Amino acid sequence: MSHSATTTQTVDQLNHLLRGELSAVETYDQSLPKFEEFPAATQELRRIRDDHREAAQVLREHITKFGGEPSEGSGPWGGFAQAVTGTAKLLGPDTTLAALKKGEEHGIKEYREALDKEGLPAECQELIFTRLVPHCQEHIANLDSIRSFIG
Repeated sequence: MSHSATTTQTVDQLNHLLRGELSAVETYDQSLPKFEEFPAATQELRRIRDDHREAAQVLREHITKFGGEPSEGSGPWGGFAQAVTGTAKLLGPDTTLAALKKGEEHGIKEYREALDKEGLPAECQELIFTRLVPHCQEHIANLDSIRSFIG
């Protein structure tokens, strides 16, 4: 495979992951109003959202480094996230937290699939393995913790 084909695949893969992170930010933003009566939960959900913002920024930097143009929006995942979150918000905080957890689990799946693909540069693999996946795993634990004290 040529260097340019590998670079294009890398940029495409990173942009796919970036759209997922942008979708996560949107989803947390949409979920926050549901937790106004739970200040500690709101604070933690904002922190998780900010982790996703930071992940999106790091992915943008990698995309640019590999000569690509970072995606501007979440694409189809944003619409999916809005539908899931909108439905969950109608049903209450616990259901919203369950939907957020599903999103984090999906993010981990996406990251693991990226790691399984050929040609992803070592520095991208390291970023995913040492930083992005562990953050999602931490988010799941934190969402479970929130569920235990608001339920």
